[in-house]
Amino acid sequence: MTTRYDRGMSTVRITDTELARDVHAVLEKVRQGVEVIIEHNNRAVAVIKTPSAPVRGIRDSIARARAYEDQLGYKPVPDPDFAKDVEEGIAARSHPLDPPSWD
Repeated sequence: MTTRYDRGMSTVRITDTELARDVHAVLEKVRQGVEVIIEHNNRAVAVIKTPSAPVRGIRDSIARARAYEDQLGYKPVPDPDFAKDVEEGIAARSHPLDPPSWD
């Protein structure tokens, strides 16, 4: 794989042909924390990198909330504005997920 390193090896640039030739090696670089920029005709077309820190799951969030309640000795009550914001957020995203057919 012919690679060009940017920013001291934290970013690697490769061609789309190189990606197709050895995707496993590219994914290994990503596992090592390297951001891989895929280029076609010297233009970036994609970036492969490790995802950001995982988002806390609902079970963990509930467990943390209950632990906080135990610490306080009472169940916190959100103010009306917070509750309204949460309800609006849920309503705005209540439509079914319609992913592309290739997903």
